[in-house]
Amino acid sequence: MENTLGFSNFMAQIDAIGMGVLVLLLALSVASWYLIITKSISNTIASRRAKAFLKQFWRIDSISQLETEISATPDNHAFARLAKTALATLTRSKKHGLEKLAAASGTNELLTRSLRNNLDQEAARIEYGLTIIASAGSASPYIGLFGTVWGIYHALIQIGLTGQGTLDKVAGPVGEALIMTALGLAVAIPAVLAYNAFIRRNRVWMAQLDDFAHDLYTIMATGNKTTEENKQPQATQKQAATTESVNLVAANIISGEGH
Repeated sequence: MENTLGFSNFMAQIDAIGMGVLVLLLALSVASWYLIITKSISNTIASRRAKAFLKQFWRIDSISQLETEISATPDNHAFARLAKTALATLTRSKKHGLEKLAAASGTNELLTRSLRNNLDQEAARIEYGLTIIASAGSASPYIGLFGTVWGIYHALIQIGLTGQGTLDKVAGPVGEALIMTALGLAVAIPAVLAYNAFIRRNRVWMAQLDDFAHDLYTIMATGNKTTEENKQPQATQKQAATTESVNLVAANIISGEGH
């Protein structure tokens, strides 16, 4: 009985339409898993490289030192490419005949457009392959459901031809239907989970790049570097100023009540 109703029997009895459904599900599974594995590896490598680059970047004290360090850094991740874009834009606007364009819109405007264009390119790059993963996650259950309906249709045909609804007559077509359902879910569930994970990672990645672009703009426009140590005193000064204002208002209220 096991040999009669096994997977080999399913493959022997499947027709052209069922085989087409099976091949389509297999292709979606292979494509989605290939993208899941390759994107996971590339994202991990990019995150490690970016972390090492930022650690080195915030140790640099001047733009001239930044130019020396960046020129020797490979642009194999988005943060390095963003820094090189900012330096190249600043250099071209001052030395390579872009004075007219710089006079019309300003060096800062050129820098803003260059950084924004680089961010848009990175957003398009990290979205590569997500359409296929999303398609596999959303379409696979319905493709499997089509195979299920086709298998049930075969079961009904067997009942109609034999006039009997016994298990040995309908087990093959019903098993085909259940296998198609299981294959559709097996393709869809990993694709949906991976798609959600990649979307979240991309959102966090682009937020970090956007913050870094703002820091680059400040460095290139003013020549000053805002580090975490510099941000802390600024926040403390703001908090002290706010506290002083509150105390002043309270003192005015108390003095008014005294009069």
